[in-house]
Amino acid sequence: MKNKEKFINYLDELFPDAICELQYHLDYELLIAVVLSAQCTDKRVNMVTKELFSKYTLKEISELDIKILENIIRPVGTYTRKAMYIKEIAKSLLMNYDGKVPNNREYLESLPGVGHKTCNVVLSNLFNVPAFAVDTHVSRVSKRLGLAKENDDVAKIEKKLMKQFPIEKWSKMHHQMVLFGRYHCKSIHPNCMDCSLREDCKYKKVK
Repeated sequence: MKNKEKFINYLDELFPDAICELQYHLDYELLIAVVLSAQCTDKRVNMVTKELFSKYTLKEISELDIKILENIIRPVGTYTRKAMYIKEIAKSLLMNYDGKVPNNREYLESLPGVGHKTCNVVLSNLFNVPAFAVDTHVSRVSKRLGLAKENDDVAKIEKKLMKQFPIEKWSKMHHQMVLFGRYHCKSIHPNCMDCSLREDCKYKKVK
């Protein structure tokens, strides 16, 4: 895609107030929700976290019987592993930061279940740290619009997006591209005919 400004303007037109669709009130709730969202929809995660956070505090989660926790988060998939992650995250936050999520990438990425993308989402939303988190939607949109190559991994895509767009746009564009991929440039049956970017899209040319 040669006209980057066209892409920015179109995303602003579609999603002027794009925000994270994961629901949370406290900082640790976002961190846990993002960990739960791996290979799962935000809608399903929101159903699970609504029950979890309404019943238990962070301290109670850290002490909760693992089977009870597994039962609550079962709908998100890989729940046995994620339950262990959540308990360890809760214990670590309480022990090291009085239950608060710090603006500390090195620490956050040391937590179980927290990778680079998860950390980008958390730092961007909680501390306004410029970041371009690349999930499956951002990856798909980037490749279809020629912002990245088909065989690029998420790390390469992130670097390319950061190079092509102004730093002050990164965090907002991440949310916009997620929503664009989720509701418009879908994996199956994308809304190509209604898309202003169809002339720039490789998917259209293939199909």
